[in-house]
Amino acid sequence: MNTVTALHSSSTNSADVRDKDTPTKALPVIDLGPFMRGEDGALESLAIEWRNICENLGFLCVINHGLPKVLLDQMEQASRDFHALPDEEKLRIKVTEHQRGYIPSRATMLKHSTYEKHTKLDSVECLVVATDYDENHPDFIAGKQFYSRNLWPHGLPGFQEIVESYMAEIQKLGIQLLPVWARSLNLPANFFDAYFTDPYSYFRIAKYPKTEFVEDQEFGLGAHADTGFMTFLPLASEQGLQVLDENSEWFWPTVAPGGVIINIGQFLSRWTNGRFRATPHRVLPPKHNDRYSFACFINTNLDAIAECLPTCQSLENPPIYPTQSYWSYFQWYMKNTYSHYGSSPEESEVKAS
Repeated sequence: MNTVTALHSSSTNSADVRDKDTPTKALPVIDLGPFMRGEDGALESLAIEWRNICENLGFLCVINHGLPKVLLDQMEQASRDFHALPDEEKLRIKVTEHQRGYIPSRATMLKHSTYEKHTKLDSVECLVVATDYDENHPDFIAGKQFYSRNLWPHGLPGFQEIVESYMAEIQKLGIQLLPVWARSLNLPANFFDAYFTDPYSYFRIAKYPKTEFVEDQEFGLGAHADTGFMTFLPLASEQGLQVLDENSEWFWPTVAPGGVIINIGQFLSRWTNGRFRATPHRVLPPKHNDRYSFACFINTNLDAIAECLPTCQSLENPPIYPTQSYWSYFQWYMKNTYSHYGSSPEESEVKAS
């Protein structure tokens, strides 16, 4: 049996939160074409645009990114195919402590958000896959968290191949953009290369069930900022994403045709001493059709250590955050943000409710 969609009857004392007068705004658009073609001066010109957006909104849209449309379409269909599986089949690969596997709807609640209080379990369900580590890797052998291998569903021919191909293309694009990130921070173009020799990427293949009526404090995914370095998100066919701007106002973003959203994660923001903004965002449940979304997070090596960047500190602006590895930050964030990682009685109660 597939997941039952939660429907709510409207109350005379409340209104559907999706009907609030939330503005719609276009995300800043950056054309990667000249940079991808290696045109003279393209990197420096792009870095100026990139810096301005990252120091302010922190969310942007790229066009002429080189991602094959056929692969984007295949990934969309693969997402639908996975979520069409019976619940019992998806639950055979339920999420592990290594952040891999299936997370059912109404199983998580963001506990560590500073953007708004969360009181209800999120409606999203998703499959999480990540960088596969060789079984001979010393941290895999030691059972260290996140150094693991993916769990794949049965009965979906070609699914694993499509997902792995998509992740590889997104990671390739992310690596290509490292000089842009570096120059936008006034660093040498190759500055980040040493931190991405064995990048840890993970991928959330999500479904947001359609919901007739959405109450206050009810979310597909509650307000949060991403954890890592950079996130890539193609536009979903159903509305749901909202972004918090620099004035603490939520808005519905619009994306240029063929564009892909890129935003900053908290690890990079901390690395920049807060100079680059890890933008809060959330997802409201869709009204008319189920919403399918696939966000891919491209990060440094798990053992990469971020010390406040030299161009982001001064005597008047000393480092705010401690020097920390991505593994350490990611583990802390997961344990303090998602209820399905918790083990306290209070957290067990949340999971069971």
